[in-house]
Parts: sequence; C-alpha cells; structure tokens
Amino acid sequence: MTLESAFRDQSTSCANLGSPFMARLLTLLADHWPSETKLAAKCDTFEGDIGPVGHSLPLRIAGGLHALRLNGDSALDAVYPPHTPSDATFKEGILDALIAHDIFLTEWIDSAPQTNELRRSAALIPAAMIVAQRFELPFWVSELGASGGLNLMWDQFALEAEDWRVGNTDPAVTLRPEWTGPAPIGGRPVVSGRRGVDLNPLDPTHPDDLLRLTAYLWADQPYRLDMTRAAAGAVAAPVDKADAVDWLESRLAAAPKGHAHLIQNTVAWQYFPPQQQARGRKMIEDVGAKASTDAPLAWLQLENDGDRDGLGGGAITLQMWPGGDILHLGRADFHGRWVKWIGEPSN
Repeated sequence: MTLESAFRDQSTSCANLGSPFMARLLTLLADHWPSETKLAAKCDTFEGDIGPVGHSLPLRIAGGLHALRLNGDSALDAVYPPHTPSDATFKEGILDALIAHDIFLTEWIDSAPQTNELRRSAALIPAAMIVAQRFELPFWVSELGASGGLNLMWDQFALEAEDWRVGNTDPAVTLRPEWTGPAPIGGRPVVSGRRGVDLNPLDPTHPDDLLRLTAYLWADQPYRLDMTRAAAGAVAAPVDKADAVDWLESRLAAAPKGHAHLIQNTVAWQYFPPQQQARGRKMIEDVGAKASTDAPLAWLQLENDGDRDGLGGGAITLQMWPGGDILHLGRADFHGRWVKWIGEPSN
C-alpha cells in the first residue's frame, strides 16, 4: 500500500464514521502530499502495512496536525471546524502547517494513534451486567490495550436510551448511543480492583498525555473531545507499560478468589501479533478450564470480526468460565455511536 492509497482508504473510513472534515483533510493529503519534507522521508522508512490495521500513518499525521491546532496554532485554527474555508484556503493552511511544523510532525508520528474512545463502554456496561448476574461476585478487571485507562472506568459511567437508563447513578459521563434491541438486563457490577496494560500507556491527568488522547479525536466531533476531557478530569485507573500477553500471564496468576476476573479488550486484539494472539487465547482458556464458582473468569471483547454480514462495527462477544460458553451479544460501532444489542439468549 502506498501512502497515497492509505490516505484515500482512511478518508473513506472517516467519512463512514461521520467525519467529513477528516475525509476532506486526508483527501487533500493524498492529492498534495509535500514529498520534500522530513515528515515524508520519515514516512518512507515505515515497513509493512501503513494503513488502518498497521502503522496507521494517515491518522498519525492527522493527529499531529490536530495537536498543533489544540495547542493554539492560529493559522490551523482558521481552517479547522467550526470554520468552513474554501478549498484554496484549506489547502494553503494545511500545506503551510506541514512545512512550518515539519520537525514536530516528524517526531509526533513515532507513536501510534491512541484515542481511548470511551464510548466503547456502551458495549462493556451491558455485558458486565450479564457477568454480574451470572456470578454475583465483585469484579477484578484487566484490560488489554488500555491506552489511558478510560474504558477501565465503565462502572463510573451511565448508559441510557429513550426509555431506560443503567449504570452509575452519579456518572462522570452519560453515554447515549443509538440503541437497537432490548434494554440491558442483569446484575449491578461492583468493581473492587482494576488495572490495564499498554505498550505506550497514557495518563489522562497529565497535560501532554491528554493532548495526545484528544489529538486523535476528530475536530468536527467536538462532543468526543468534551466527553474525554470530562472523564479524564473525574476518573483514573492504573495502566502498566508492558506487552499485553506477558502482562496477562502474571495478572491471571494473581487473580484473587471471591472475585469474577473480567478480561476486556476493545479494538486492540487485532493489533497483537498472531503468535501472541494464539498464546494469549490458550492462556485464557487454560485458566478458564480451572475456574470455579468462587473464582470465575470472563473474557469480554469488542473487536473487528471482518463484518461478514455487512452490519458494520465490531462484534461484542463474552465467554465465561466455568463452562466456557460464548455469548454473541450484538455489534457496536467502533466509536460507540450505536449499539445493536441482542443480549443473553433466554432459556
């Protein structure tokens, strides 16, 4: 894949995810990429997939531009939402920024995109209610690919639709996705311990890390910025810097009795190398085979499954031990805009 084709593919994805601004920006970069810059030279050094399931270079570059704007670059601010510049003005503003901030952007793309999209908790909350009803034990939560840890705090959020509301009664954030299907049914989860892991964990209470988290939110979706800032100011969860599967091995071994150990991952598993996926899955299944009613295990995922049925988003799956039964709970948008909920089948 060339960088131009990666820009165009990502542009289409952003348009489908409700961001015409990002679609416009990435199309401009595909059409007018300044190949003489240090940034362009750095991009040429990346090997393998540079698109959305690989290095995500288009999102790294767009995130760097947004970081500059959030840091007060007035020239960029003039061509970013809510402004609607002409094509000529937009092109000039973006290309001037790429030249003027070449060194900053070259350094910025060293790190992969991290959004910590907390609206994915709209899929975690109802699934956790099922686990709570099944085991009636406090939760011990472990998140793989936790970024800034915001989705580790799903028990601090509320989830509501037109005629129902579940979750925390005094929430840091209230999630309101477009909901299709029955209302969530289950117990009330109580989290007594939580921890996450990431190769590059971010602390949302630190200004530089919060900038990186918000820079990857799209400028024409200000409600995502507002929600992330609200959650970052109200909650905090520890996230360790480590390889996820190595970390999980020790986490599984340390899980206390008298708790339901909930492992969760959202749009993270696909980025693990295949050999680590296989190792992690076997590790979870081996521990699950030894699970008991006073030390149960659950694995909750919102992940890309290839969308074979063309319904969009990712699959919400929940596997629980003892028993190892797998529940296909529905689908959710990768940005949490909508949830198509099936829930637990009735017996």
